[in-house]
Amino acid sequence: MPQYTVNATRIDPYRNLKFHVVWDQRIVAGVSKVGALKRTTEVVSHREGNDISTPRHSPGRTSFDAIHLERGVSFDPEFQAWANLVYSTEGDGAVSLRNFRKDLTVNMLNLQGVVVKSYRVFRCWPSEYTALPEMDANANAIAIESMTIQNEGWELDPDVTEQAET
Repeated sequence: MPQYTVNATRIDPYRNLKFHVVWDQRIVAGVSKVGALKRTTEVVSHREGNDISTPRHSPGRTSFDAIHLERGVSFDPEFQAWANLVYSTEGDGAVSLRNFRKDLTVNMLNLQGVVVKSYRVFRCWPSEYTALPEMDANANAIAIESMTIQNEGWELDPDVTEQAET
């Protein structure tokens, strides 16, 4: 069976260097790294009293790993504004219980910039935020702002289908 139905002559899998993240119906500027979308389902082992000594296995609870986002430090306030919804220097009364969760979308693009895979990530909120990295005057590097996002699940967007490549 071919890996691609529309582009039947394609043999290479998609590269992981072109993507964007969308929240609040707009692309978040400058995201240069997105952690893996990973879920784990616990194994529930059981054995009936008259079974042989080999246990049976059933699926248990499913959990979703946090997603780590990175981007170069800039004047775009999106990361900090979202992180400030779960923590405020003004105290707990200034924290937004209504707006701190967001659904977001991670789009994977082919080399031509066409969306080839899209995942919807649900009920996300920032649990860790790094405004500035460790500073080093001897380094030759970009200053990276990062955020760790908790989520309650994700799914492949079925509306994104394979497009003919030119």
